[in-house]
Amino acid sequence: MTPPWRRWVALAAAIVLLDASVTFANIWPTPAISWAGAVSVELAAAMLAIALIGERRPLRRHLLAGVSLMWTALALGRYADVTAPALYGRDINLYWDIRYMPDVVRMITRVTPLAVIVGAIAAIALLLWIVYRVMRWAWAIVGDAFTIRDERRILVAMSIAVIAAFSLDRWGESQKSWVFRGEQYHDDARAFFPTPVTASYGHQIWLAAHAASASRVLPATPPMDSDLALVKNTDVFVVFIESYGAVAYERPEIARPLAAALAQFESAIRDTHRGVVSAFVASPTYGGSSWLAHVSLLSGVEVREAGTNARLLTERRDTMVRAFGRQGFRTIALMPGLRGPWPEGGFYGFDQIYGADRLAYHGPEFGWFAVPDQFSLHRLDALEVNRRSRSPLFVFFPTISPHFPFSPTPPYQPDWSRLDTSRPFDGPDLVRAYEHEPDWVHFAPGYVESMAYDLAAIAGYLRRHADRDVVMIVLGDHQPPALVSGEGAPWDVPVHIVASQPDLLSRLVSSGFRRGLTPERPTLGPMHALLPLMLDAFGERHGQKATAEIATIAEKN
Repeated sequence: MTPPWRRWVALAAAIVLLDASVTFANIWPTPAISWAGAVSVELAAAMLAIALIGERRPLRRHLLAGVSLMWTALALGRYADVTAPALYGRDINLYWDIRYMPDVVRMITRVTPLAVIVGAIAAIALLLWIVYRVMRWAWAIVGDAFTIRDERRILVAMSIAVIAAFSLDRWGESQKSWVFRGEQYHDDARAFFPTPVTASYGHQIWLAAHAASASRVLPATPPMDSDLALVKNTDVFVVFIESYGAVAYERPEIARPLAAALAQFESAIRDTHRGVVSAFVASPTYGGSSWLAHVSLLSGVEVREAGTNARLLTERRDTMVRAFGRQGFRTIALMPGLRGPWPEGGFYGFDQIYGADRLAYHGPEFGWFAVPDQFSLHRLDALEVNRRSRSPLFVFFPTISPHFPFSPTPPYQPDWSRLDTSRPFDGPDLVRAYEHEPDWVHFAPGYVESMAYDLAAIAGYLRRHADRDVVMIVLGDHQPPALVSGEGAPWDVPVHIVASQPDLLSRLVSSGFRRGLTPERPTLGPMHALLPLMLDAFGERHGQKATAEIATIAEKN
């Protein structure tokens, strides 16, 4: 017979393990976790339920398996709950996020050796099996304890005490409710009684039900009747720099090393006899989901989640692309990250879409998306810009080189003509680039390097076209993940408008932009409100001015 003290030690270990598995917190900003003694009301409720079953023998096999599987699921849910905000910067929305998993899988498998993929899958399966077996051991110990009268009484008393204390705690903290209310959901991951994981799963069910319910009426599209008189016969670029966020100016460990690249960019603007105005705008997304920023700007409708995006794409709407097309511009989507169908292109109304296959890059690959942004700009010249007789261009270009995990970063090639070849970079430059593999603990250096590369590519492009009248709208799609941007960072991104027309720049300044490359607070407004403001600056519009529309939209938000 097992000595009583050994049973008590095993029981205490089992209870601590079960409790910690659903109450741990994240060690920000890493994938690691820690436990500081928080208490789980779910564990108390589960033990009380076992007591109420009334059995005086060890848990039956099927019941033990079911409880262990349930607890494994709770542990995984807890990990997702506390880790996603630390790494990604926002909570998980399973209903929408899971839809993009096939795209993520395709992206990873395209650049990862099969042996590594198989090994990773095997390691995950082994880890899940180990977690399940550990949970099964712990619940078997707890189940055995309920067969002994004294231990049973103690466990029941402890469970009731925990449930009562939890209820009093939530009553006293009613303003910090752990239940979800509408789209608001709060969790103090380091509270003595953390949010139950079942509430997190309940929140996901609510999100799914809310998304699947009858479609909400989407906001109206702002008027896009500008005659674009100030940009006639001018090539207009909308360049979304991936992960270009306010941290590039406001977080010292990023702003300081990036300052030289920004100064070179500003020098290229000045040396080509252009000017620049800048501001901050609030992105509708954070740390990822770039398309939400793209559609918000191009449609003038705020799109903060995939459900709104899906509904919007089913409607016939006016867009920035169509507005330029009506004024005689040839509208181009330069999409180096595109490797499959893109139905959004039809919604926007582009005349031509250049994905990765059509760009035909034959050099060494960099990162998950392979194609360097400098090459994409170079190919645009050959495909569209250098045509002898053509209409002015409207170019939408979401960059990909600064995409997470930011490394390796392509070397900037001063001799742009070499980018067409299969060996666009010198050997030493290529070796140095590949030596900078992602640092999965400290991403800031890779982020700075990737930002500097894109700024150099855009600056180089402006210098190569010093004799052309170009308006370039350069802005971020979202802040980088919380691993880089820091805890509690705002959702703001910079926007710069580069042009040679003083009247255009003056109009933008009167709308809230500041002269120069450094944006200042306060933010200009939400990203979708930037569209009518720019259309107003680019020409004359019928009806109300965009500045009044901006104030109205900002007030509603």
